[in-house]
Amino acid sequence: MKHITVFFGLLISLTILSCGQNSEHSEISSLEIAVPTTEYKTAISVERKLIKEGNIEFQTHDLKATRKTIFEAVGQNKAYISSDLEYNTAVEKKNTLVIRVPAGNFDKLLKTVTTGIDKFDFKQITSRDVSEEFLDIEARLKTKKELETRYLGLLKQAKDVHEILEIEKEIGALRSDIESIEGRLKYLQDKISFSTLDMTFYESIPSQSEFGHQFKNGFKNGWDNLISFFVVLINIWPFILIGLGLIMGIRIYKRKK
Repeated sequence: MKHITVFFGLLISLTILSCGQNSEHSEISSLEIAVPTTEYKTAISVERKLIKEGNIEFQTHDLKATRKTIFEAVGQNKAYISSDLEYNTAVEKKNTLVIRVPAGNFDKLLKTVTTGIDKFDFKQITSRDVSEEFLDIEARLKTKKELETRYLGLLKQAKDVHEILEIEKEIGALRSDIESIEGRLKYLQDKISFSTLDMTFYESIPSQSEFGHQFKNGFKNGWDNLISFFVVLINIWPFILIGLGLIMGIRIYKRKK
């Protein structure tokens, strides 16, 4: 009875060992890896992620003074100018600035640069909550990296060229996904850390008086007419010479007669 018990014990042990080896070999050859799950949203309380943006346009009586005030405010609030566009027309001078400012200084900067403005042609301030998207991207990135680590472990255990190529193919696809997710995460982090303020301000150029306008046009027309007169003289100079010759000949003929 004792020998029978020992025999069955050895048989069960060999069966378990054989199943374990078959399971390990099946995991390597078929490249089936359990995807880890990450419970971020329920386990961790994360600070809200907000993207603040502003767009304003207004008229100023002194464009240079307004521009100076804005640049001083930019320096005081550790911001920077990412775009600076100036252009002039016959009726106005206009300046458009794109300012990137630390999110904590956005309201302070906005208050400074808009002090004294009675009326805005356009004003829009938005605050977008991207907390859910940010958490989702972080969770996806962590999952992809854990999966990549497991594939790298399988790569070390691969026994033939076919398995190596299959695993490297999966790792390449994972690396591409990881880089794309990291790029999106960096973009959101930049937008959250630095708010964006688009500012357009302009100064109207007063129109000229009616007398000044007529005087300017009269002077221009007189100069144009003088140039035209000389051009006509140059074109008919042979006829002028012939006419002068005839007049002189007639006068000489009369004197002799």
